[in-house]
Amino acid sequence: MIENIRKQSWFDNEAYPFASQYFHTPIGKMHYIDEGKGEAVVLVHGTPAWSFLYRDFIKHFSKTHRCIALDHIGFGLSEKPENWTYSPQEHAENLEKLIQHLGLKDITLVIHDFGGAIGLGYALKYPANIKKVVLFNTWCWETKSNQEAQKVNKILHSFLGKMLYLNFNFSPKILFRQGFYNKNKLSAKVHQHYVKVFPSKKDRYGLLKIGQSIIGSSDWFEALWQEMDKLADKPFLIIWGMKDEFIKPDFLAKWEACLRNYQTVRLECGHFIQEEMTTEAIQAMQYFVGK
Repeated sequence: MIENIRKQSWFDNEAYPFASQYFHTPIGKMHYIDEGKGEAVVLVHGTPAWSFLYRDFIKHFSKTHRCIALDHIGFGLSEKPENWTYSPQEHAENLEKLIQHLGLKDITLVIHDFGGAIGLGYALKYPANIKKVVLFNTWCWETKSNQEAQKVNKILHSFLGKMLYLNFNFSPKILFRQGFYNKNKLSAKVHQHYVKVFPSKKDRYGLLKIGQSIIGSSDWFEALWQEMDKLADKPFLIIWGMKDEFIKPDFLAKWEACLRNYQTVRLECGHFIQEEMTTEAIQAMQYFVGK
């Protein structure tokens, strides 16, 4: 049972002290955190992360805001059905349902990695409900012409790729660590919270299938990008890890060319900024979110 994960000896309930909430979707129970009162801050993770990534952000901003951080179906403390698409489009629909269920208005949207398109899928559908956006390393445009994405797609559709992801838990064990510029910033104690929430092969289809969507959802990404003008005047705070080997600085330039009301904070770290430079990222967000 997913509820039992928090009872495991490796799980640090002091690091993640929040009450677990569950939203029932047609495909399974979706776990989320709902802490604090005030204007809504919705935090959207990518892969292979979950709401644990934002734990220190929730602790900080829930003092003044209502912080909602979900675990996508297939991730974290949500249910992990084997037979589902796990496409970012479907995740975006779940996010929309959760926001509607909670009645959230004037949202500050925080997005990262695959959570970028997932969160923007909601934001572009309901731009009037978005107050501002905090954007960590992510993208939201076509991927099928990108050579790196093509390589990833080929690997993840191969026998080897499927075996690595499903049998060896490759994404959280290996790729997550590779996402750090300073590997010393990822302790074994913290790392196990990303590895052990995917305990068996049957729990890892969400990791595999969202990775496989990097090309499969290319047209959907591009359709969102073509609508970005709806959000281009919204206040954006871009916090970018300049040493990211997955989503590189040239992606940042594309965001800056698109947006009209943004500020950028460049940090000397890798992809998982929220873990590697937690204090600096929170400080960067403080004035932007609070004002």
